[in-house]
Amino acid sequence: MSETYTSGLGEGTRRFIAVAGLLAALSGVAILVWPGHAWKAITVVMAIYAVLAGLVYVIGAVVGKSLGTGGRIGHGLLGLLYVIAGCFAFGQLSRTAVFLALFVAVMIGVMWMMEGFVALFVLSTGESSAWNIIFAVISILAGISLVSSPLWGAVFLWWLLGISLVVLGLLNAFRAIFSKKKA
Repeated sequence: MSETYTSGLGEGTRRFIAVAGLLAALSGVAILVWPGHAWKAITVVMAIYAVLAGLVYVIGAVVGKSLGTGGRIGHGLLGLLYVIAGCFAFGQLSRTAVFLALFVAVMIGVMWMMEGFVALFVLSTGESSAWNIIFAVISILAGISLVSSPLWGAVFLWWLLGISLVVLGLLNAFRAIFSKKKA
């Protein structure tokens, strides 16, 4: 299927897919070789976003004529919080990176547990209750393991992301490069 997909694309699109795949693979290598630096780079991007979003909110509060007084105050305060958070992230890059890693791991763990419980709650509506129970138990146990050990969970998820980016990025690049043009 993928060969048919890439062979029917134009040359420019195939090149874009190849470059995107190679960039994904390189990102995966960076995650695997320099996990701390890669996580800090993501933290820098998030800090830049926070500062820029904060400035947009503050400017919107100052010049936004359609906002009422409460809206302007709210936007201004939200903007200041964004700017403060972004500046803190820049000042405490390592700590912010660790916090974000732990936060993401805990949130994924909580979502997996909730997904498992929801699967158990809807057992009576489904025909395949054995598969729902298996899914629910695995999802709940995976969630508990992430929440109970978020540091190890974050490390595991980070490695999984790096490996996935390398494998899927290379596969995407190879299928774009080596697929034949449709005649």
